Amino acid sequence: MQSSENTSNESKAVTLKDLSKRFGDFIAVERINLEVKKGEVFGFLGPNGAGKSTTIRMLCGILAPSGGSGTVAGLDIVKDAENVKASIGYMSQKFSLYEDLTVEENIDFYSGIYRIPPEKKRERKEWVIGMAGLAGHRNSKTAILSGGWKQRLSLGCAILHEPPIIFLDEPTSGVDPISRRNFWDLIYHLAEKGVTVFVTTHYMDEAEYCDRLGLIYRGELIAVGTPGELKSRFMAEEVIEVLCDRPHEALEHIEGIAGIRHAALFGRGLHVVSEQAGRAIPLIAGKLKEQGFSVDRLEKIIPSLEDVFVSLIEARDRQEAGQREFKG
Repeated sequence: MQSSENTSNESKAVTLKDLSKRFGDFIAVERINLEVKKGEVFGFLGPNGAGKSTTIRMLCGILAPSGGSGTVAGLDIVKDAENVKASIGYMSQKFSLYEDLTVEENIDFYSGIYRIPPEKKRERKEWVIGMAGLAGHRNSKTAILSGGWKQRLSLGCAILHEPPIIFLDEPTSGVDPISRRNFWDLIYHLAEKGVTVFVTTHYMDEAEYCDRLGLIYRGELIAVGTPGELKSRFMAEEVIEVLCDRPHEALEHIEGIAGIRHAALFGRGLHVVSEQAGRAIPLIAGKLKEQGFSVDRLEKIIPSLEDVFVSLIEARDRQEAGQREFKG
């Protein structure tokens, strides 16, 4: 009979315990603890340089951790790094398609890399070509494909060997919005088949597509939860939407009001982060009226992921600044 602990472990695709990476004196990843369930679409959200790609490379067995431990598909990322590489799919924005090869030749090349049995190569090739919508371009040089088609072909080549876990590192960077949406449809299709998808992104709209998210900043995991949980549990402040004329000018007046933590342009209006919306709204209304602005909307709203992310980052920066002052 299996223990409950073993059963629990078997339901996890990724487990990390105090995972860290240093480059000399620079701390790229600081003691990350995380579990990702099988079949989950897990998003790693953070600004450039936050530690997303470094973490992915450690999980893929490409980069050795400086401390801590981790497993991927039940394999130790340090002791079984080579087996980890064979058990996953990996794709980044710089995934190496060979532009001077045709679509079919690229697929054949990666079939050889992954040692796909001869009897299965044809089936997998046809699957990739169908998934990528490249039936009419199978003999075309990859160099002439659009960014969206290259992206889908890259994904197909990365999962030719049908891995249980795929790691996508900024896979849609530089791709148009329609191609990004189509790419996420493919991700959902894979997840429905039980594939675990671990994806890094800095696009807030993409983050909404994930089952759960981890927000990483300066190498630290500062929040984990579903998009809904992050909006409801991890933001102490309240968000006010302001729709008015001349929002650029209104921004300067609003930021000077007591109790306002942050204000930013959002679409054709403003999102204003305040300590207490009920107290801030009449102050904002009075200030805008005094300055001659025409206001169409002024009300408390559910925060966006961008609001949450900015709020958490600013809170972390204030905490670090306070610690420096205390030490000083």
